[in-house]
Amino acid sequence: MKHLVIIGAGGMGRTFYDMARESIGYGTEYDIKGFIDDNTAVLDGFDNYPPMLGTISGHLPAEDEVFVCSIGGSARRKCMEEIIARGGRFLTMIHRTARLGTNTEIGEGTVIGAFTTIGADAKVGKYNMIQSYTVVGHDSRIGDWNRIDTHVTLVGGTIVEDEADIHTGAMISHNVTVESRSRVAACSFVIRRVKSGTTVMGNPAKRLM
Repeated sequence: MKHLVIIGAGGMGRTFYDMARESIGYGTEYDIKGFIDDNTAVLDGFDNYPPMLGTISGHLPAEDEVFVCSIGGSARRKCMEEIIARGGRFLTMIHRTARLGTNTEIGEGTVIGAFTTIGADAKVGKYNMIQSYTVVGHDSRIGDWNRIDTHVTLVGGTIVEDEADIHTGAMISHNVTVESRSRVAACSFVIRRVKSGTTVMGNPAKRLM
């Protein structure tokens, strides 16, 4: 039995605690050990959660521990790589209500939320956060380290490269590519390639910066 440590104990960390208890393998392959957060007081005033185990920067992974990271934004990869550099391994956490189509591939350390659909022959890389009620269409390709929020739709054949942020309610149209380190604002409809490092917003989505 592995012991799950959740990185980050804020609102998303507490959400991940609930999600972890509803995901494939809970109680048979892993249990939940607690949280690590550089703000060790962040759980103060919240009841019914497992303990704070210490800081992210000071945590030395045990051989029987696995991790998930609830932190988003630019700090996400840094926090995870700190743990990986010390020998930590990340759990591929898939909610029991998620639907995975034929021939889908899900990389190590990716989190897939409740009622999310990964379509036939879609390939999802490592260390992604794909939140609840999102649709990843057939034949889509998602790289590594991406954050894809709730109620996002990636229509069939979409490509998302690495370290992109796609926010709540966005829709990426058929065969569109979202390049690395770009951002798609909430509720945007993207009909053309999003260039690396840019932010797009609107319907149809246009470049902001």
